[in-house]
Amino acid sequence: MMKKSKFSLSTTQIILLSFIITILLGSFLLALPVSTVSGKSVCYIDALFTATTSTCVTGLVTLPTVTTWSVFGQIVILCLIQIGGLGVITVMSGVMIMLNRKMGIEDRLLIQDAFNLNTMSGLVKFVKKVLFGTLLVEGLGAIFYMFVFVPDFGVKGIWISIFNSISAFCNAGIDIISENSLCDYATNPIINTTTSLLIILGGIGFIVWWDVLRVIKKRTKGIKNTIKGLTLHSKIAISATLFLILGGAVLIFVFEYNNPATIGNMSLFDKIQVSLFQSVTTRTAGFASIPQENLTNASSVVSIILMIVGGSPVGTAGGIKTVTIAVLLFSSFATIKNKNNASLFNRTLSVYSIRKAVAVVTFFVIIMLSSVILLSATTNASMLDAVYESASATATVGLSRNLTSSLNDIGKIIIIFTMYLGRVGPISLAVALGSNSMSQNIISEPTEEICIG
Repeated sequence: MMKKSKFSLSTTQIILLSFIITILLGSFLLALPVSTVSGKSVCYIDALFTATTSTCVTGLVTLPTVTTWSVFGQIVILCLIQIGGLGVITVMSGVMIMLNRKMGIEDRLLIQDAFNLNTMSGLVKFVKKVLFGTLLVEGLGAIFYMFVFVPDFGVKGIWISIFNSISAFCNAGIDIISENSLCDYATNPIINTTTSLLIILGGIGFIVWWDVLRVIKKRTKGIKNTIKGLTLHSKIAISATLFLILGGAVLIFVFEYNNPATIGNMSLFDKIQVSLFQSVTTRTAGFASIPQENLTNASSVVSIILMIVGGSPVGTAGGIKTVTIAVLLFSSFATIKNKNNASLFNRTLSVYSIRKAVAVVTFFVIIMLSSVILLSATTNASMLDAVYESASATATVGLSRNLTSSLNDIGKIIIIFTMYLGRVGPISLAVALGSNSMSQNIISEPTEEICIG
């Protein structure tokens, strides 16, 4: 029996390393003169920042994408967005499938860890469905965008439509339309609807896709019976997504209703659609249809909360994730009500799920607060701007209150690390830095009660 090398990497470490390699390769390409409109190389820190925000599908940019990067540079950025959105391992697995290469157990373990799945059953089929579904949705999104962008930009509108569709589905928030993101199209129903649907479909999670399609194929009669047929994961993800989008939109609508710098001077219909878009885009997408620095303090706080929650697991979105927050909240409610078990939709939540939710939230908060403290110490940013920027970077959102473009080199490095840590996931990082051994203590340590709260 061959002895295992002590330098062998775990699947989690391979995933984390694959993102670093992709970022470094992307930064090298973006640092080339051919990547810029001017034909002159940009500062490497900006190339590294752009490669990181693209691969981590964040959207924060130190240089305006539309005026800085050439077509070659934009293609590099788009490739990084697609790779980052689906995951490096997923893209590599897709290439192996196209080349008819057989996947070994190590390849399957990588896919399982990349998607945070609980089983290795049907992984190859899962990857095929993910890739096909992604191309289909992105293709349809590009077609709908063309109805607006082709008349506005001519033939160039085709490229803009493709770029925007991929960026929206991957929840990246990077565009090549203008320096003010989608503000010029704030009241355009086609752009708002298409972008919102792409963001939601990418962020809801692939598992929910297949579960909904499975229930639809059964041709279950009635909405109530259809909902009952869904798995617990899908029920939580869908209900939490609807609650956050509608709840966030209502609050933003109320807080911004009389704000002339955002929606105050718009018609009632436009106020509603802009409020809805703001609620959707803060869920880790990062497209801006109104200047974020013009939001009231109340709306900024609501946006920060939405950014922190983010999308759902096994999708292209970031954040703590809807399912994680739901598990943590209902576990807390159960404790308050002095119940032995926490339940959701008449299903008992496992202790492992609750412990993992606590760990995810804890590490997320540590990363975000560390970023806030470091930004506050190294820049002249206000507390609200620093929190907004750090939340956006940790949750891989990409919205900024005009702070990103004014960051010094130290601030850029802080945000680069924050975006990376937010994308790979706090738990993945902890596992990768820890021991590869999964052994548990045979002898339990003594138990002692402590005071909580």
